[in-house]
Amino acid sequence: MASDDGDRDYVQSLDRGITVLLAFDAEHPEPSLAELAQLTGFSRPAVRRFLITLERMGYVRSNGAGRWSLTPRVLSIGQHYTETHALIELAQPHLLSLAERTSESASLATLDGDEVVYVARVPVRRIMSINVSVGTRVPAHATSMGRVLLAWAPPVVVDEVLTGRPLRAVTPNTLTDLDDVRAELSRVRAQGWSIVSEELEIGLLSASAPVRDRSGEVVAALASSTSVGRSDAETLRRDVVPLLVDAADRLSASLGAAERVS
Repeated sequence: MASDDGDRDYVQSLDRGITVLLAFDAEHPEPSLAELAQLTGFSRPAVRRFLITLERMGYVRSNGAGRWSLTPRVLSIGQHYTETHALIELAQPHLLSLAERTSESASLATLDGDEVVYVARVPVRRIMSINVSVGTRVPAHATSMGRVLLAWAPPVVVDEVLTGRPLRAVTPNTLTDLDDVRAELSRVRAQGWSIVSEELEIGLLSASAPVRDRSGEVVAALASSTSVGRSDAETLRRDVVPLLVDAADRLSASLGAAERVS
């Protein structure tokens, strides 16, 4: 079925089926058909057809009481992503090494729309109240990883992220003024790394550096996270940032990147 803009290659039913699948989340682990219709904006008959199709494919199941849940088969989608992206496999030893050298959690993330998505992680201790794992999504503007990814992103991407919808104040410390955020992105690009303190979560302190592919494009952000009770921004800059940048550069080299450029 063609989209409203006349793109004959666009399959609207596939779009809607995935939308239904993505409606299952931590707040709605076992939604009813009516709840899914409300969450997606689709009619109940349409949602029912999508659920039956997804059930036959093995991605959802009915509990027999009018509620639906995801099946373990949905994990295979993420597994296929991991298996087909060399970046994640190549990143593992660098994440482990960084975590060992800093005694703090190390993560790798990419940009998806206005959010950062964790694609690999080596946790050392739990420092965040939110459950962080592979697949976790957080606002790009409020994280060191997001600022690294935006600092080297094309201007059109930056504009879409910063102006697509109002920047949310996740904590009282979150930068939400567009001029302030743009100034911070310029600073990140100039210095080659980012430190963010208590903007995503009170008590959370993180630093990130860019990871480049063979073309020199920034394709991911490598991060080290700790708490303000264990460190501070200056200590992180002095002791952790050099290790972080070195790990990011070594991962970039394994992807075929030349030496780091501004």
